[in-house]
Amino acid sequence: MSAFPLLVLSHYQAQALLDAHAQGRPQVDISPDLGRSTTTVSLSAEGVRFPQGVQVAWEVIQAIAGDENGCFALTPTGEAERIQAFSEVTGRLITLYPTSGAPTMLLSGVPMHRIKGVGPWEDTRGKVRALGKVQGRVLDTATGLGYTAIQLAVRARQVDTIELDPAVLTVARQNPWSQELFTAPNIVRHEGDTFDVVAELPAGAFDAVLHDPPAFSLAGHLYGVDFYRELYRVLRPGGRLFHYIGDPRSKSGRNITRGVLERLRAAGFRSLRPRPKAFGVVGRK
Repeated sequence: MSAFPLLVLSHYQAQALLDAHAQGRPQVDISPDLGRSTTTVSLSAEGVRFPQGVQVAWEVIQAIAGDENGCFALTPTGEAERIQAFSEVTGRLITLYPTSGAPTMLLSGVPMHRIKGVGPWEDTRGKVRALGKVQGRVLDTATGLGYTAIQLAVRARQVDTIELDPAVLTVARQNPWSQELFTAPNIVRHEGDTFDVVAELPAGAFDAVLHDPPAFSLAGHLYGVDFYRELYRVLRPGGRLFHYIGDPRSKSGRNITRGVLERLRAAGFRSLRPRPKAFGVVGRK
């Protein structure tokens, strides 16, 4: 028997359903997976019926439409469950946060992608593009929702990606945009502290590294020279590094960038250059 399909709505889709119902339309095309695809659903006085046979009452649709900060997974019985998880690792609540495209993840209310002027998927694409030509084996130091690993895996032979927090992966499994993280045959997932996992990886194993750590205040050890030396060690000679830092126009971004560049040089990286559009820097071994 096949698994129940992943049906996820946010206020964007819910409001479109309410508008169509108010117009008296018997059917409407909407996305059942936060913008990845579209399907035709039937509207009646009782609610919305999806092609998968799920009937969702209007009260449930109204509740989703009224929550601009959450994404909701539909159950076979037509209920809506907010996609979130409490982290035993960090003691913080992790929430899937909707945008007009791919959602981001909120960690205690802080978005893990850029969402102003650019969406999370496009934000990730900019980081991957800044890394340069992707091939061979690539290391992604912070899985999160898996967008980086998924985009790298389009061209890389293998992507190794590391996630500290099982709760993050719980949220990612319910995100339609994250599914390739769990199904792509060339993505290898590691769980644990990135510092410790990288220390166990073989020297010279990677053609490139995309380092997109949490904020300095949350993971300062992933900005230190000792960790940068480990990234240098696992890169092959000539291998490339992209390090996401944050908005270089902000005061904190400028200060952190200066320190990062100094420590990367101390670790042995050369040809270091800012990539302001991608909010980071690139370098080579």
